Order: sequence, then structure tokens, then C-alpha cells
Amino acid sequence: MPALCPCGSLLDYRDCCGRFHAGENAPDALTLMKSRYSAFVKGRADYLLRTWHESTRPSQLNLTEPVKWFGLEIVSFDSEGDRATVSFIARGKINGRAFKQVETSRFVRENAQWFYVDGVLTE
Repeated sequence: MPALCPCGSLLDYRDCCGRFHAGENAPDALTLMKSRYSAFVKGRADYLLRTWHESTRPSQLNLTEPVKWFGLEIVSFDSEGDRATVSFIARGKINGRAFKQVETSRFVRENAQWFYVDGVLTE
């Protein structure tokens, strides 16, 4: 049975972010942002590390904290050449407590592949 993609596209996961998790490069920073959110939902630390720029990438990523993600809202997207920013709101619950993560993330494209660089929490 098809499963909707966590990014909110209303597409089947395999036809949306699942193909990027399987190895296809995201065509732009906005798509990478959505696929990284989906990777958090799916617990895909391998994908998150693979798409994190080497200058800021941690050596490991622990996704064992019990987060229940509820959705991603893209606030703005700006791209110029090989640099881009995506502002978003991600909502979820940790141990029954609701939270929202409001962030502006920076991305860079190197050798035809987009990478997450870092993000600034704005709330």
C-alpha cells in the first residue's frame, strides 16, 4: 500500500523523497530541505549525514529521541547560483510536549549536488 511522503507533497513516499533517500540527487535546495525533513521523520541518519556539507557535518547523528513529527511548512525559499536559503517551520512532539522548530537553513551546491550547511533557529 502506498504511503504518503512526510514532506507534505501528497505524493507516494517512493515517488517523492524516497527516491532521494535511495541515492538520487535532489535537483535544488528546496527539494533537499523537504527530503531532509522526511529523513528525520523516517530516521534516516545516513541520508542526513550524506547531504550535510563536510565543513559542518557532525561525525555521527543520534536520532533515538522519540520525536513525533506532524508537518513541514515552507515559509520562504531563495536561491542564487550555488547558494540558497530555506526558511521553514517544522512541528512535532517530544514525550507528549508539542514544539515548533522555526529555522532558516543555508545550502550550497558543489559538483552538481546540494548540501545542507547550517541553520539559524529564529524562534
